[in-house]
Amino acid sequence: MSAAESHEQPPDSLAARERERSFVAQIGFGSIGLFRTGAELYSVFVRTLYYCWFGRSEPGAIVRQMYEIGNKSIFFITVVMGFIGMILVYQAGLQTLRVLPDLSMLGATFLELLVRDLAASIGSLMLATRVGAGIAAEVGSMVVTEQVDALKMSAADPIDYLIKPRFLASVVMTTVLIVWAAGVATLAGLLTGWAMFDLQPRTFFNLALVDAGDLTIGLAKCVAYGAAIPVVSAHSGLTTHGGSEGVGWATTRAVVNSSLAVIILNMFISAAGLAVFP
Repeated sequence: MSAAESHEQPPDSLAARERERSFVAQIGFGSIGLFRTGAELYSVFVRTLYYCWFGRSEPGAIVRQMYEIGNKSIFFITVVMGFIGMILVYQAGLQTLRVLPDLSMLGATFLELLVRDLAASIGSLMLATRVGAGIAAEVGSMVVTEQVDALKMSAADPIDYLIKPRFLASVVMTTVLIVWAAGVATLAGLLTGWAMFDLQPRTFFNLALVDAGDLTIGLAKCVAYGAAIPVVSAHSGLTTHGGSEGVGWATTRAVVNSSLAVIILNMFISAAGLAVFP
């Protein structure tokens, strides 16, 4: 055997190195894609805010989007939050009875959690599935049928014509829907506590633990989620390619990314709220 052959590496070692390089390349490719997506989302968000102040004024488009986002989502939100309120109160009551025989603070604790986090987070996750998918599908269909290109050729920015009305309508109607959802969950929880644990409505509806900090954090989450869902979904629609199949992928991506945005924003707003309102 020659000296050159003696220094040759075994095939298994070469294959392992190739797999290593492939894994590192995938991580790098994913990181670059994530950074590029973040930069594009930031650009869409900033341009949307700019056109909210300096864009064209068309109240009719905003009202139509408020109807699409708000009125057509109210039944879905009502059913979901009603069952969520019943489940949370029932399970919390059962777990409390295993430790203490007193349920007098069950309602107060439930209302604090509902106002501070649960109503906004769960309601917005539900809206991300319906509203986010609708925005992505509509904008994506306009992209693949070249309607967005026609707007650009007419010197019209798609952000101003398509995204801004949905953005403003989502911020307003998400806040309204979350307030409604909190009321529905409260009523459902009250009836569940009364029926299952003989907890009187006056005892359940105890706002002693709800303060200004809880209201501020809850409203901040409503506005943040209402702004994030249309921006993320519209970005998924604007980056659609590949015909009708691409619209389907854009819709799926919009739901996933909007839900992820809600969860990430929840973490940051909750941490900031805990620091400001301990």
